[in-house]
Amino acid sequence: MAGVDPRLSQWRPRPAVVLPAHEVPSPAVPVVDVHNHVGRWLAPHGAWLVPDTAELASVLATAGVETLVNLDGRWGDELVANVDRYDRAAPGAYVTFCHVEWGRLASSGGPDDRDVVAALTAQLEQSSRAGARGVKVWKDLGLSVRDATGTLVRPDDPRVVAVLQVAGELGLPVLIHSADPVAFFEPLDEHNERLDELGVMPQWWFGGPEHPTFAELLDALHRLVAACPATTFVGAHVGCHAENLGAVGAALGRLPNWHVDTGGRLAEVGRQPRAFRRLVERFPDRVLFGSDCYPPDLAEYRRWWRFLETDDEHFSYCDEGEIPPQGRWRISGAALPRTLLPVLYRDNAQRLLGL
Repeated sequence: MAGVDPRLSQWRPRPAVVLPAHEVPSPAVPVVDVHNHVGRWLAPHGAWLVPDTAELASVLATAGVETLVNLDGRWGDELVANVDRYDRAAPGAYVTFCHVEWGRLASSGGPDDRDVVAALTAQLEQSSRAGARGVKVWKDLGLSVRDATGTLVRPDDPRVVAVLQVAGELGLPVLIHSADPVAFFEPLDEHNERLDELGVMPQWWFGGPEHPTFAELLDALHRLVAACPATTFVGAHVGCHAENLGAVGAALGRLPNWHVDTGGRLAEVGRQPRAFRRLVERFPDRVLFGSDCYPPDLAEYRRWWRFLETDDEHFSYCDEGEIPPQGRWRISGAALPRTLLPVLYRDNAQRLLGL
C-alpha cells in the first residue's frame, strides 16, 4: 500500500461502529475490592505503592469502594507495618492478608519434613495474632519454589497442605494465584494471543520444559483445595482460568470451599460477558469482585462498573488509544441482574472476611 507503513506493532485502529455508551461513575452498592496491592511487596526500591494514604482514601471513596483487601502483608515486621498503615489507621476501610514464607522450604529435605511445617505454621499463627485477616499465596509456589532436594514444590505438596489446613483452623481465608494466563504456557509463535504482552515481559513466559504445564498446575491447585475442606479458598483471577469459564464452573461445582475473584481479568471476562453472567447466576455466593488494579485507579474501577452493570458493546478495557495490554480485542457488558450486584460487589466478601 503506497504511503502506508503496514507494521502491526504500530497499528491503532479506531472502530467505526457506532454504539450506545454509558458512564457508570459509581457502583450499584458500596464495594469490597478483595484483590489489590497497596503495600511494598510489588513496589520497586521498597517504597509504598501508594505514597499518599489520604489520596488513596479519596480515590476509593469516589469510586465507591468501602473496603480494600491489601494482599501485601508478607510476615513479621512487614506485616505489622502494613496493618499499622492501613487496617489500624482506618478501621473497616482496609483488610491486610499475610503471606507464608515458602522460601523456607529451600532447607526442607522432602514432603515429610515436619520441622519446616511446624516453623511455617508458627509463622502463620503469629501473623494471625499480628492482625492478618487472610493468607495470600502467589504463583511462585508451583513455578519457582524448590526444596533442598531441588524438587519444585507444587500447590498440593503435603507441606503446603498441612500449613493451609491450619489457615482454616485460624479462620483465615486463602486467596491463591496459581499458574498464569494459558497463553503464558503456550509456544511463542504466531498463534499465541498474548504475544504482544510477552514481548514486553518475556519473564512471564512459562512454556519451557523447566516448568509444569498449565494443566498440571491447575490440577495441583484443585487437589490442594480438596485436601483442605475446612479452609476457605478464593481462586485469584477467576479461579486462575478465566479463559475457560465452563471449567471454572465445574471446579466450583465439585469443590464447596472454592470461590473465585475477578481480579485483573476484565479483558478475559469482558470478551465472554454472557458466559460470565451465567457463572455468576449459577454460583451467586461464590464469585467476588476484585480489581487487581494497583495503585487503585478511578478510571479502571469505572470500566468494571460499566462491564458489570450495562449491556454496552465493543468498548476498550483500557484507556482509549493504548495498545490493549492483555490481548487485541474489545469487551462488552455483562449486564448482571440488579439482584446479583450486592452479593458480587460486597456481601460474599463480607461473609468470607467476617466484616
